[in-house]
Amino acid sequence: MSTTAPPSTATTFHHHPNPDARSDEERERLVAAPAFGTVFTDHMARVTWTAGAGWADHRVVPYGPLSLDPAAAVLHYGQEVFEGLKAYRHADGSVWTFRPEANATRFAASAHRLALPQLPVEDFLTSIETLVAVDSAWVPGGDETSLYLRPFMFASETFLGVRPTREAEYVLIASPVGPYFPGGVKPVSIWVVRDFHRAGPGGTGYAKCGGNYAASLLPQQQAQAHGCDQVCFLDAATGTELEELGGMNVFVVAADGSVSTPALTGSILEGVTRDSVLTLLREAGREVTERGITLAEVRDGLVSGAVAEVFACGTAAVVTPIGRLASDDFDLPVGDGGTGPVTAAVRAQLTDIQYGRAQDHHGWMHRLLPPR
Repeated sequence: MSTTAPPSTATTFHHHPNPDARSDEERERLVAAPAFGTVFTDHMARVTWTAGAGWADHRVVPYGPLSLDPAAAVLHYGQEVFEGLKAYRHADGSVWTFRPEANATRFAASAHRLALPQLPVEDFLTSIETLVAVDSAWVPGGDETSLYLRPFMFASETFLGVRPTREAEYVLIASPVGPYFPGGVKPVSIWVVRDFHRAGPGGTGYAKCGGNYAASLLPQQQAQAHGCDQVCFLDAATGTELEELGGMNVFVVAADGSVSTPALTGSILEGVTRDSVLTLLREAGREVTERGITLAEVRDGLVSGAVAEVFACGTAAVVTPIGRLASDDFDLPVGDGGTGPVTAAVRAQLTDIQYGRAQDHHGWMHRLLPPR
């Protein structure tokens, strides 16, 4: 069965106000000190897909629990995908998001890999524009704060047979957030896991789906048991090359200022932040390569000084310095254990664009709301 839906003709999302919306006082209290992913706005966007009718019933409704039959396909076969992006309030009160078309394209690619229908780009963008407009008061202001947007899609058909679903739901929720790591930007410690792999050749590594993240959670517990914040996976084919962290891409900075990151092989998520960082580094005149990077090369480089910095990047954590790399047979600081100059510079450059402090020469920012 084909999961390519007929083109959407209705991109107006009809608003159904939440009669139990939080008061101004309660909302202001929740937005004042947001922890990551724990508080949600008053509404959510939804679109329903069926094999016969395609995408229909575009609406913004009160935020609340989803009703699922116990036999819903997603609960048994994991047919779901998601995205992550942010809305930023600029100094003039306007609200913007960063490269949403790239997220929409990746969302469609992930859906295709999981045999789910592909949501039209215009529906993806309009859902964000409408929800942010409805819940605009939830967008926090201030450095390192944003409204985190989580679009997701799941197989909703009541059916236990193993085949692609004939019914699906697209949902967009939003959460005011501060920094992803508690305590703000500071170097994190990474445990390199040897006996688990995030994804393999021909698998779903390039798709943003829950199974990839579920596979990272047991190794993440192992990392925490060794006093580390995050886990780094090696490739499944040889067990020798860096791939990515549990939820972020990884970069290695040499002592000469050149930068390397693992090449996209189909088992690594094609990060929007990763692509943006590559662009900024190259524009800064740095030699940047996408290639296989062995653990041995990085470990030896940390000992000799040939590796000066290591950092990770992703939508939630932006650019995060790595201050320590450890595994069963080594435990090494990265540089002096602090934030290196290349990491600091590219992080500042990226966040300045996102928060409107620097000019956007690439057309990456998409305005959602005008100035107040």
